[in-house]
Amino acid sequence: MCIEKRTSNLNIEIRRVSADLLLPIRHSELWPDQPISFVKIPEDDLGIHYGLYVDGELVSVISAFIEGDSLRFRKFATLATWRGKGLGTRLLQRVIDLAQENKMKRIWCDARADALPFYQRFGFQSFGEPFFKGAIPYSKIEKVFM
Repeated sequence: MCIEKRTSNLNIEIRRVSADLLLPIRHSELWPDQPISFVKIPEDDLGIHYGLYVDGELVSVISAFIEGDSLRFRKFATLATWRGKGLGTRLLQRVIDLAQENKMKRIWCDARADALPFYQRFGFQSFGEPFFKGAIPYSKIEKVFM
């Protein structure tokens, strides 16, 4: 698999982490022009947070929230210097696995429009009307499990 070739010489680990550890990456990669408080989620204390580490360095983060029979993920970000190496793929797959392990009917998020092709590779489809957060276009996307 090409992901393995790009990262085969790296020590990669996905761990559950506290929400506080995720804030610097959420901030620098998603909303750097806002105060760091902008990337906090009121429900963070209820979330399941994962960090992907490369050789001990936290480089990618995602937060998952179980809402009834759905799992919503939020604040998915990878440091710019680590993008394109398949690390985000590994982290998203971990959250998809979490949804399936917990027998969720679907997994969903608000996705930036420029990231839609990435999510489509995993079988996510848009639903509802596109919208904006500030000047950034978004779509709601979901993957339904049968």
